[in-house]
Order: sequence, then C-alpha cells, then structure tokens
Amino acid sequence: MAKRIRPGRCYRWDTPAYSRVSNNPADSFITGIPGSKITRFDMGNVSGTFDSTLAIAVKDDIIIRHNSIEAARIVIQKKIEKAVGAANYHFKINIYPHHIIRENTMATGAGADRVQDGMRKSYGKPIGRAARVYKGQPVFTVYFNHTDDRFNRVKGALRAASKKLPGNFFFVEKRSVAA
Repeated sequence: MAKRIRPGRCYRWDTPAYSRVSNNPADSFITGIPGSKITRFDMGNVSGTFDSTLAIAVKDDIIIRHNSIEAARIVIQKKIEKAVGAANYHFKINIYPHHIIRENTMATGAGADRVQDGMRKSYGKPIGRAARVYKGQPVFTVYFNHTDDRFNRVKGALRAASKKLPGNFFFVEKRSVAA
C-alpha cells in the first residue's frame, strides 16, 4: 500500500519557512531535501505574443504542496493543448516550492514507546516541498489570443485545475485593446 500524505491542516503557515541550504553542511538548517515534482514551469509557445491573459489567484494565504501543483499543471497542459493548439498559448507557473515540509515520524507497533522520545527535540524529517502563496497572488497564468471559444476553454481548464489545489481561487483577466 502506498504511503499517504498528511492533510494540509498538519502544516501551519505561522511556522518559519525552512529552506536554508548552504555549501557548508554545518550551516545548513536542512539536509536531504527531496526534489520538486514540478517538471516544467513554461509550456506552449514561450516566444509568442498574445493579447490576453487569464490567471487564477488565491483568496487567502495558503501552502500548496509540490505534488498538487504538478497535478494541476498536467490537467491544464492537456486540456489547453487539445483545445487551443500547441502554438496558440503560453502557460506559466508563477510559484516555486521553496518551503520544506517536515514530519515527526512516530514509531508504531509493540515496544515503540520504549524506543521513541515522542515530541522531545522534534525538528522533523524532510518529506516534501511546498509553495507559500499569498492572498491575491496568481498561481497559473495562460497567455493567448482572445476569441470567445478560446477564453471559455482556457477558463474551463483553469477551473478543472483549481479542483486539484487546496483553497479557494478567483480568475484574473487582462485584455489588451488592439489599435
């Protein structure tokens, strides 16, 4: 059985962001940081010029794990590429998971109470990464040339991706007026 991840309520915003890694191992706060699952941050036609942008932004300060960002990225990428075409958009992830999530793993089974110290000196072992996102900060942005059909398809893709992420989101739309 695959190991389940802990729910978001286990990780509070008010803890310091543990992300310091130094070339000198004695100066590092954290060692053995797991890699980020996010594979790409810019997709589609990166060098193209587009007249519209549509983004989703968060309503509250939240912490988003790297695996949920990657899951949402995959949903957006597949839906937009199928609906709009690979050369007709630029999709960008605006956040990066710098925050290291730590967990105090507890031993279970017979005799575990004699082996473990409980919460004494519980700094925790690094188990993943997360991005701290502030209220109103855009998470994903899609640049495209505006038509009503494209706008609805892009909005549908962003809406589907927001279901993979924690928290509440709202859309931010910008259109440049052509002369």
